[in-house]
Amino acid sequence: MSKWDGLGMEIAYKEAAKGMEEGGVPIGGCLIDNRDGTVVGSGHNMRFQKGSATLHGEISTLENCGRMKGSVYKNCTLYTTLSPCDMCTGAILLYGIPRCVVGENVNFKGDGERYLAERGCEVRVVDDEKCKKIMKQFIDERPQDWFEDIGE
Repeated sequence: MSKWDGLGMEIAYKEAAKGMEEGGVPIGGCLIDNRDGTVVGSGHNMRFQKGSATLHGEISTLENCGRMKGSVYKNCTLYTTLSPCDMCTGAILLYGIPRCVVGENVNFKGDGERYLAERGCEVRVVDDEKCKKIMKQFIDERPQDWFEDIGE
């Protein structure tokens, strides 16, 4: 556990709530530098808001961080309110992010967590009730939009 985990999950959840308020999928993220707690960037799923096929919460977070040297990512933790899909898992691996903290994996759990761990990324699931509740509400209210978001 890192001393920045509470902050990272709080920011990720606020991003998820913002996404829900905007009419989007309530998945948020945050990237924090492990060395000093600097919030490098945050974001939320923007697929519906921007008509995007790829702006999941983790991808939006990385987009909002802007361009950085590869070495920066290697000192960071990515916080996400929901277990990462294959696309987001790939981005975490591509940039060599060594640690991923997941709000919940009850509403969705693909192979991402296992694959990250197999590739040397530390994965921590915090089983956050707020994250579970907001995601379940979205899935219950908009199942077709949820299935679209996960490619089903």
